[in-house]
Amino acid sequence: MSLILFLEAICIFLFGKVLPSFTVQELHANQETIVKISSASQLMQCSAALDVLFALDGSHSIGKGSFEKSKYFAIKMCDALAIYPDRVRVGILQFSSVPQLEFPLDSFFTREEVKEKIKKIVFKGGSTETGLALKYLLRKGFPGGRNSSVPQLLIIVTDGKSQGNIALPANQLKERGVMVFAVGVRFPRWTELHTLASEPKDQYVLFAEHVDDATNGLYSTLSSLAICNATAPGCRVEPHLCERKTLETIREVTGNSMCWRGSKKTKAVFSSLCPFYSWKKVFITHPATCYRTVCPDPCDSQPCQNGGTCVLEGLDKYHCVCPIGFGGEANCAPTLSLECTVNLLFLLDSSSGTTLEGFLQAKAFLKRFVQAVVSMDSPANVAVAQYSKEVEISVQMGEYQDVPSLVKSLDGMHFTGGPTLTGRALEHVANNGFGDILSFGETHVPQPPQVVVLLTDSKPQDLVAGPARYARDRGLFLIGVGSEFLRAELEEITGNPKQVITYSNPQDLFNKIPELQKRICSLQRPGCQSQSLDLVFLLDASATVGQENFMKLQSFVRGSSLQFNINRDVTQIGLVVYGSRVQTTFGLDAHLTSSSLLQAINQAPYMDGAGSTGSALLHVYEEVMTVQKGARPGVSKAVVVITEGTGTEDAVVPAQKLRNNGISVLVIAVGPVLKETLLRFAGSPDFLIHVASYEDLKNYQDLFIERICEEAKRPVNLCKPSPCMNDGICILQNGSYRCECRGWEGPHCENRILRGDSPRPHGLPQYSSNWQQRYQSRHLQLGS
Repeated sequence: MSLILFLEAICIFLFGKVLPSFTVQELHANQETIVKISSASQLMQCSAALDVLFALDGSHSIGKGSFEKSKYFAIKMCDALAIYPDRVRVGILQFSSVPQLEFPLDSFFTREEVKEKIKKIVFKGGSTETGLALKYLLRKGFPGGRNSSVPQLLIIVTDGKSQGNIALPANQLKERGVMVFAVGVRFPRWTELHTLASEPKDQYVLFAEHVDDATNGLYSTLSSLAICNATAPGCRVEPHLCERKTLETIREVTGNSMCWRGSKKTKAVFSSLCPFYSWKKVFITHPATCYRTVCPDPCDSQPCQNGGTCVLEGLDKYHCVCPIGFGGEANCAPTLSLECTVNLLFLLDSSSGTTLEGFLQAKAFLKRFVQAVVSMDSPANVAVAQYSKEVEISVQMGEYQDVPSLVKSLDGMHFTGGPTLTGRALEHVANNGFGDILSFGETHVPQPPQVVVLLTDSKPQDLVAGPARYARDRGLFLIGVGSEFLRAELEEITGNPKQVITYSNPQDLFNKIPELQKRICSLQRPGCQSQSLDLVFLLDASATVGQENFMKLQSFVRGSSLQFNINRDVTQIGLVVYGSRVQTTFGLDAHLTSSSLLQAINQAPYMDGAGSTGSALLHVYEEVMTVQKGARPGVSKAVVVITEGTGTEDAVVPAQKLRNNGISVLVIAVGPVLKETLLRFAGSPDFLIHVASYEDLKNYQDLFIERICEEAKRPVNLCKPSPCMNDGICILQNGSYRCECRGWEGPHCENRILRGDSPRPHGLPQYSSNWQQRYQSRHLQLGS
């Protein structure tokens, strides 16, 4: 008989294949619910008085890899526990051949300490003696635990392959009031886990490798028992059908084969049929009900309108994927209403360069914009014109008050072809596009902004800089919409890169509807007419710039200065040039009117030679931006450096010194420059404007003014730069400041203290009472 069994074993070895088994826990719920279960697990917190002991299986059947997963599960569970001496306490027991207490419940009282200790636990190995671990707890109780009034929670993480009896000690623990959770890991035997777990079994059996699901299940059970209110307000525990499957391999007879065996008789062999076995994969299924907490998320209320799809972002945020034309609002609202009062003229390119296809695309975009943005309640007036060689105003300003009639009128526009005379079209609409509405400005009623939106897909065939400047000088805001390759031309037309919208393909154009709506309603005339500001222009006048380009810098400073209200109480402007040396052309308080300021800018000298931007910045810091030289306490301060980039290597530290003293530094870099060097100099991309050439400077004037005005609105520190002279110390107090003087006196330490009765030396600088009165009355009460 033993020979037959031996031959049988050989047959199995030759013809059979042993397959590993694996375990799957499957929750019968849709993907949306599974995501909600995972999200809810991250919101759960338990802060009741509770003793929690993890019993981690450290046997060879688990293996080191799965033991690390068990540790990770314990760490994730601790993230939701309020571990304090009077709240939750946590201990760890590792068991294999013998139980080993890693740390008792009274060892660590912070979450960070417990998690750090769990990470350091070392895998032991050995046999799976779960019963011995349970008897250890029956004998010694919860190590370091409190009295029986505190609920005791035992979480056993194991593969359920114990080598001893577990039913009796498990029942005895549960009879003592210990709540036992059996958490499977690797390839668990579910029947043994059910033997370990408390009643009802479905609520106390979990799978560790689905961490979020297991965390949710455990805290859902605790919440339902009112042990701790772990769920957030509005959340609820729901039952879900689930299956725990084990794929096992079983042996079955698939046939017989001839085999031989010996006999006691000499030279005799007996033959017989021996069974032939194969291995078959079989699912062992354990149906169950899994209780999980789900919390309402922002998408439950279906916030996305008009066919939009709600996509969750984290736990409490979402975004809507909207149909084209309805993406301007967070919820795909049917309109992106132009809530701003504006007179809006669309100028469509109908030339041969745009082609019929491009014209129809622009017209379709305009129709979609009108349908999505303009409504009966919108305070905007709309006009439409098209151009090539001639300009045709298809819809007069304010002609249509209802959207269907406006759209029907747009359908009547036809492609004309011809040359692309964009400059001529801009001049025409500046004079004629707004009709009687522009003459309305003759009254004293405030006039709404006049906006021209240029839609083009071809380069201009005439000059546009002059007509565009003419239109802007007449008070029109220009917005350019076109292909990416037209960016330079559109920036020249609009005078501000922020008023240019480009697209990469026809589909991308329709996605720009929300952006265009925002640009229209965020337009405002550049300039700081009411903000107090001390502004210093620092111009590169070195040989690398050249005299011709230096004159263009002067022109840029003149044009920019016109956007400010120049007087002692609002804006002061100073000018410093540098090249072979650094020279203050005029200080902050030198010119108190625009006319005298413009004349002084014209007289700025070209320095030639090699320039050092760092030395020039130090000169501004020490000789220009000081109270003695006209800077005003409590007023925003900015230095604008215009350079072509050479000689800026030493500028990083001086620029930071200015910023540390409350003075903003804005860099305008012209030409091909090393952006990395200039970015370190500027300190941030927000304070660096790159201009391709000196000819393009004029196109960036509005952007520059906008940046400076933003800086002028920032809160200021009354003691930066210090208003105190002669080494006085500035001290902030009660929304104002005071100067602490040494050897000097006066509000700003401006007067020397004379010892004894000796007369004041002749020629000692005298600060007029008007000067003192001006600073006391205007600046000592400024808020920071």
